[in-house]
Amino acid sequence: MKTAEKMNRSALSRIALFTSGGDAPGMNAAIRAVTRAAIAANLEVIGIRRGYQGMIEGDFLPLYASDVSGIIHLGGTMLRTARSNAFRTPEGRSRAYEQLKNAAIDAVVVIGGDGSFRGAQEMSQEYPVSFVGIPATIDNDMYGTDYTIGFETALNTVVEAVDKIRDTARSHGRIFFVEVMGREAGQLALHSGIACGAEVILIPESSAEGGELHNFLKHGYKNKESSGIVIVAEGDETGGAMKIAERVRRDHPELEVRVSILGHIQRGGNPTADDRINATRMGVAAIEALLAGEKNIMIGLARDKIVQVPFKTAVKLCHRIDEQLLDIQRLMNI
Repeated sequence: MKTAEKMNRSALSRIALFTSGGDAPGMNAAIRAVTRAAIAANLEVIGIRRGYQGMIEGDFLPLYASDVSGIIHLGGTMLRTARSNAFRTPEGRSRAYEQLKNAAIDAVVVIGGDGSFRGAQEMSQEYPVSFVGIPATIDNDMYGTDYTIGFETALNTVVEAVDKIRDTARSHGRIFFVEVMGREAGQLALHSGIACGAEVILIPESSAEGGELHNFLKHGYKNKESSGIVIVAEGDETGGAMKIAERVRRDHPELEVRVSILGHIQRGGNPTADDRINATRMGVAAIEALLAGEKNIMIGLARDKIVQVPFKTAVKLCHRIDEQLLDIQRLMNI
């Protein structure tokens, strides 16, 4: 890490930061790190409430070291977050730029996911604004980084919930279809399925798991004393957990089938130690990048090392599912 004295050699004087898109545990830790690293470099820090919508409306507030005290352990985001249809328009981005210019903001740190970075990339192509992104999404689906803030906490939340569901599934000899978040990415479903010992997982990236479900229902569920957990990513192409369960009830009326949709409990809660630590590392790295003159990049972690990934790469390429983990999941359920 660079010292504060070395970091001071920048022409920057005032930066802004905001959180955007879906909230993720660890966002507050990132806000804290960005704020304090910037202050250590003698930069003024402006917080933008409610993401891009707040940028358009000029919903700004100065942040000091004391403002981010006692937030590292909290879920959600103290700056709040929102989705902005107005920012998708040229007029909305023009208003946002005028607000940044009027506030004499030199650069912006955006904490969010794919959509947040696309917005930053588009605005930076239209106006002279330097953005640096910190990936925060429970989906862990950003290209160029092994880790996104919030994924581990959400994963632990799912595992804890499914462990409890399995207790009642076993007691009643039922099959539970448990739906987790991941409309376009199955990372949370895959990792939680392995951690929970799920019999089957269904994810958008692989159609082969439909056959795994068929085999389990035909051969794996041997009698009414058996039970089963099927983890379903909400964006699985075969349908959500409710639709899949309906088909199973129709085709296998002899089975007791239940559905549990975990929903937004996956977004909340106190971040794990790793989410707090990595959010802090990324926050400091974001300020270092700005002071070094970098712009339009995402800060990531690859093999536990800080990396810089251009926005155009991070948002254009798809994060691929780990095929080896899929093979391990299938092996565990022979």
